[in-house]
Amino acid sequence: MSKYLNVLAGTVAATLMAGPVLADKLGLGRPALPEEVAAWDLDVRPDGVGLPAGSGSVEVGEEVFADQCAVCHGDFAEGVDNWPKLAGGDGTLDHDDPLKTVGSFWPYLSTTWDYVNRSMPFGNAQSLSPDEVYAIVAYILYSNDLVDEDFVLSNENFLEVEMPNAGGFILDDRLVAEAHFSAEPCMSNCKPSVEITMRAAVLDVTPEETKAKAESVTVEPVAATPEPVVAALDPELVEAGEKAFKKCKSCHQVGEGAKNKSGPALNGIVNGAAGAAEGFRYSKPMKAAGADGLVWTEDELTGFLTKPKAYMKGTKMSFSGFKKDKDIAAVIAYLKSFPE
Repeated sequence: MSKYLNVLAGTVAATLMAGPVLADKLGLGRPALPEEVAAWDLDVRPDGVGLPAGSGSVEVGEEVFADQCAVCHGDFAEGVDNWPKLAGGDGTLDHDDPLKTVGSFWPYLSTTWDYVNRSMPFGNAQSLSPDEVYAIVAYILYSNDLVDEDFVLSNENFLEVEMPNAGGFILDDRLVAEAHFSAEPCMSNCKPSVEITMRAAVLDVTPEETKAKAESVTVEPVAATPEPVVAALDPELVEAGEKAFKKCKSCHQVGEGAKNKSGPALNGIVNGAAGAAEGFRYSKPMKAAGADGLVWTEDELTGFLTKPKAYMKGTKMSFSGFKKDKDIAAVIAYLKSFPE
């Protein structure tokens, strides 16, 4: 993408610089001012050329991302509805349905920085300061488990970040390669019959209500075996858990009328069987864990909420985990208040 943006910027800049010639010849317009040319010269290249001075931490990036990006991309870069997912997809590029994100697919970090700086947030492009862009990119890296929570991205260490798929691209040689196997396209009687090979619900483009019905047909939930909560809940801890649960609300619902979203509804999750929300399409590891008898005790939930991807490899949950033990305890207490 950066390559095409570079070409566009170069074309525009060349046209502006040719202004004096056109102005003299046609008697139209005026030469572009240096600051006008500079306003178009925004591209950032894979070698770091074009990066402005600045820096931004993961911690600040989480706040800016929540304010500017989460409405479309989710609080944890997991994507909302069919808006793009920016995190996850590690090891899926060889799958039939790969998840292509910044962490799994994009070869250059400069593409991320350049796109955020040039085009985001949606509807208010180029309103972010360089430090805010650095912070957002740092948080996206963190959401993909590529940096630690105390990481600070800057123009000075930018090139030190290695993207997992940097070696996954080749030069476009279609003009040479396709000459060996290309043929005239078939225009009639090309196939004896047309068959449906995939339903829209599988492609994740069906509205939520319809998709839920389709998924309820294909997924057999594991029966939950909730245990009654004996100990009285600490109201202050539950209140703290409600605040901490804000990080979960973009994917999960609880309470009366809770429905599956991009994550399952969590009523009855504490001491309930794993993979048990009716109608939700769980990942294979989660379904297997439920079939093997995994029950979400407080200890198991603590392990999962600390670092989901380390606890269960292959989970679809893109949240990287709570940083503080007290937040985990509070969230579990809050979930306990919704036994069914």
